[in-house]
Amino acid sequence: MIKDLNPQALADKKKENLITTVYIGLIFILLAIIYFINLHNNIWNSFVNFLGSFVLTQVPGTSVFLPAPFTPGAYTVLYTAAFEFCLGIGILEMSILALRITMHSSLPRKAETIENVVFWLGASYLAITYLVNMAIMSEWFVFWAGIILIGGLSLIARSFVLLAGRPN
Repeated sequence: MIKDLNPQALADKKKENLITTVYIGLIFILLAIIYFINLHNNIWNSFVNFLGSFVLTQVPGTSVFLPAPFTPGAYTVLYTAAFEFCLGIGILEMSILALRITMHSSLPRKAETIENVVFWLGASYLAITYLVNMAIMSEWFVFWAGIILIGGLSLIARSFVLLAGRPN
């Protein structure tokens, strides 16, 4: 199998493995930083309490019931950490995009990274807007609707990059 790969393909695989390794390592560092920044706010207990607080709640204006925290406004510390994580991953993805451009990664890899940038920065905006400043239950559901919307927008961004890079 390895003998079928040309030297350029092997070099590309090593290059992508290096980028992936750096990316995963930086995610672990980001998680540790966010944990230590929020340690004084008792983030672990907040996380455990958050997981135990879910109840079925009626989505406002519908007859649909979905899980939501019993008191969603009580977990501002957790939402702030989620915002910090999303923003950190978004910035990390922009750095990975710059690295991919510098190392001449394939267009599909660059498009995937642009998709990730759009998603994580969009998720950070939604987290700070709808979760950290949460006052009413409906904002919990607006946040999740927004996440679905951002997911769709990120896929469209990826498609545009791939379409723009397609030969005529």
